[in-house]
Amino acid sequence: MVDPKVEGKQKKLVEDFEVIVSSMPFRNLLAAKKRFLVPSIILFLTLYLIFPILISYTNIMDKPAIGDISWAWVYSGFLFVMTWVFATIYMRKAASFDKMAEDVWKKADVEGRKAQ
Repeated sequence: MVDPKVEGKQKKLVEDFEVIVSSMPFRNLLAAKKRFLVPSIILFLTLYLIFPILISYTNIMDKPAIGDISWAWVYSGFLFVMTWVFATIYMRKAASFDKMAEDVWKKADVEGRKAQ
């Protein structure tokens, strides 16, 4: 048998999250994340998927770029650097997302975690 006190708390949590999901600060947070993540993911996957296609179906990557170093090595080095740059950009952007999420908790008058 479910304790009525526990059942009421669970129902209250559900109601709180329904209010949070429908709030404007939460919608702004999701929109900001979507504006950043969708183009970033598309660019990241496109640049990564072009590499095996260029290597497999063209001879562009076989040509020397600098001395005996082929374009394949240059492009793969670029992908490595790009990954670190994207990770750094995301970490900085995530800090602003954390602050927006904290505002969502404050406006909903629900106790939440603090952004660091």
